[in-house]
Amino acid sequence: MRRVTQFARRFGLFERGEVVVVGVSGGPDSICLLHILRAIAPEWDLALHVAHLNHRLRGEEADVDARFVEELARAWQLPYTGDSADVAAQATQSGLSLEEAARVARYRFLANSARSAGASAIAVGHNASDQAETVLMHFLRGSGIAGLTGMLPRTGLSIGGNGGDANAPPLSLIRPLLEVERPDILAYCSQHGLQPRFDRSNEDTTLFRNRLRHELMPVLRTYNPAIESVLGRTARVLAGDHEVLEADLAAAWDRVALSQENGAVSFELAAWRALPLGLQRATVREAIRRLRRVLRDIQSEQVERAVWTGREGQAGQSATLAANLALHVGYSSLRIAEEGSSERVASPSVRSAVPLEVPGTTHLDSGWRVSVRGLSRSELPPRLAVAGDPWIAYLDADALCRDLSLRPRRHGDSFRPHGMGGHRVTLHEFMINAKVPRAARSDWPLLVDGAGIAWVCGLRLDERAAIRHSTAQALRIGFEWP
Repeated sequence: MRRVTQFARRFGLFERGEVVVVGVSGGPDSICLLHILRAIAPEWDLALHVAHLNHRLRGEEADVDARFVEELARAWQLPYTGDSADVAAQATQSGLSLEEAARVARYRFLANSARSAGASAIAVGHNASDQAETVLMHFLRGSGIAGLTGMLPRTGLSIGGNGGDANAPPLSLIRPLLEVERPDILAYCSQHGLQPRFDRSNEDTTLFRNRLRHELMPVLRTYNPAIESVLGRTARVLAGDHEVLEADLAAAWDRVALSQENGAVSFELAAWRALPLGLQRATVREAIRRLRRVLRDIQSEQVERAVWTGREGQAGQSATLAANLALHVGYSSLRIAEEGSSERVASPSVRSAVPLEVPGTTHLDSGWRVSVRGLSRSELPPRLAVAGDPWIAYLDADALCRDLSLRPRRHGDSFRPHGMGGHRVTLHEFMINAKVPRAARSDWPLLVDGAGIAWVCGLRLDERAAIRHSTAQALRIGFEWP
């Protein structure tokens, strides 16, 4: 108990006065956890709430487990929430493994229970032996550094973490027993007269984790009896290293990311290729994580293949990633999206002035084309103010000078954004406020004429170029990907 208290203080697991939902399966780990938390709750003024999910995988045995946990909560005078889920059906419907479907269902249930109970934290019984198995399992599957950090003492709940409410405050998942090994947990239960339930499915060695636990770990103990401590220590060291990498990743992402929209993430190719190899791997993994939030255990082989395609591939080449995603190499961008989807880059770019054919079509080096055609007042769409494709604009032809062209940004550029009452702003300030990624700003296309900027393409017209009541002739300018 003292070790758990010290661990909780070291990692700030509890906030004074908070409500904590405790996930209790009825097994030794969760019963030990609940018993300890009940004993130390007065020190932090914690209010505990017991939650149990019946996965409906073991028939009557699972029903007995549910009744056992409910009766224990009642005997210990703790509030209780119980529910059941057809995990087997959910696994079939989602295409997930039975283990993964059970995990998703369990955390979603715990999150919903926490919301209902007004809790900010969920405590689970993962222990040091679980940690060693997790690190080893990720290693055998070819994980990167994120997987080898194992489980953290306190982390945000990512699956079902908002209980379906995107505006709800975040939940924390805490693991107070993470440095307590399984034999010590069993000894604690025996010492305090606890009689937990035992799940016979934990003996099923057709499941990967169980096979590792019952077959591989005993062999490794013949090489090093302290293998669980060694793997746990390795996870702690790598977790610290991973914090450093995460900070570098955030900065790199800001430099190279062009967009995340329509189920795709795009990077500026030259900027991405200038990153160190480790950050190239990290940005690809992060893109997968953002697009497939429920995906776990991304294999390093898939990431490595995609990274080297991105580093050396020519426009049009691609590499398959996890969960039906692929990395596509474009003319000036990398795009990670659904496999087989259009390989359109996130936005056009220009690196020097490009005169436009008016009317006509102009091809850009990035693979895009720009079409310009004239329209009479009666040919204009009826609702110009309603946002449509941001890469199509309608401009007052009479307000523009001759010789339209596209060019990149220049130092000191400014314009008067339409809708701001004629107020002039610097382009630098406007792009920051418009959240244009830093890496995309220098080559962002600007439509200009002899009087200056007429359209910050894809973003905002200049006030003088906008359609008004007096407009008689207009120009439709649109960017298209072949």
